[in-house]
Amino acid sequence: MALSDRPSERHRQVGQLFTDRVRGTRRWNAPSPVAGWVARDIVRHLTRWLPGFLSAGAAIELPSGPSVDDDPVAAWQIHYAAVQALLDDPATADRVLANPHTGALALDRAIDQFYTADVFMHTWDLARATGQDDRLDPGFCAQSSGQYGARVEVPDDADPQTRLLGFIGRDPFWTPRA
Repeated sequence: MALSDRPSERHRQVGQLFTDRVRGTRRWNAPSPVAGWVARDIVRHLTRWLPGFLSAGAAIELPSGPSVDDDPVAAWQIHYAAVQALLDDPATADRVLANPHTGALALDRAIDQFYTADVFMHTWDLARATGQDDRLDPGFCAQSSGQYGARVEVPDDADPQTRLLGFIGRDPFWTPRA
């Protein structure tokens, strides 16, 4: 299924895939492809950075859930629902996020560009760390970019997902060590 180009719908699709991986996680302390992180840290990252970004840039306060240490599934689900509600709110269309690094952007586009794309990338990390299906939408892989780490070289004939993972600094062939 191709991902929507509408920020609200794309967040719903990407967030649901990540939610499926969160619900499928059985070992929250499993090492992840992000150096120094375990599976739980992926959820921690996604639930922590966006609230500060929205608060500083658009004076929006997201409701918080339980600690990721106490209940990573509930922490993610409450966070995901809050972001989706924000994107589904008709008033969001008129809101702007201003940041010294990004300038002023329509709020829904800022969330899509920075946050939904981050959830998309980290879906692979969580899936790979926990032995779940790590396939990502090839169309979005082909158009995504990021600045997440030093490029990892991949074969010239690599598929879009493998190229994207190498581009963002992930080793697409990474596997957990026993």
